Amino acid sequence: MAEENFLSQVPAASALFLREDEVRRGIEFLFFAHASLWRSIDARLVEKDLGRAHYRALYFIARQPGLTISDLLALLGITKQSLGRVIKELEGNEMLTTRPGNRDRRQKELRLTEDGRTTEAAVFALLRDTMSRAYTQAGQQAVTGFWQVSEALVPARDRKRIAALGKNPA
Repeated sequence: MAEENFLSQVPAASALFLREDEVRRGIEFLFFAHASLWRSIDARLVEKDLGRAHYRALYFIARQPGLTISDLLALLGITKQSLGRVIKELEGNEMLTTRPGNRDRRQKELRLTEDGRTTEAAVFALLRDTMSRAYTQAGQQAVTGFWQVSEALVPARDRKRIAALGKNPA
């Protein structure tokens, strides 16, 4: 398989990495990498009659069970109307349950059902395999650089929220 003998065709970043050509190259890699990553799961989502927005919700709820609707809205950066449709469909497919919040009964906490957890895990396995292949091909230093660039693209006010994903609330 060609991927097993991967040799990057990307030249080293120039010392002039802020020039337009280098910035455009980075943006193009982001566009194509993002599209390729999501295409790796599209067939599995179609099998479950889900879209990418459904999976993004499943993913973040799996990372933080009990996540509130307002917190999920902030993570996803979508409208209440769009999220409402996604939540309703996931509840209808019995992948998600909502319940009043422990601290504030007006808040709705989101939790995956067994089917929701199974679906999220199966789709995540595809993403994990795709990312693992890329990480292996690029190497540890490149992965660290990728994380650093990705973090720098995230507004400072959102970094703490992202860092808290997957950790139990205090």
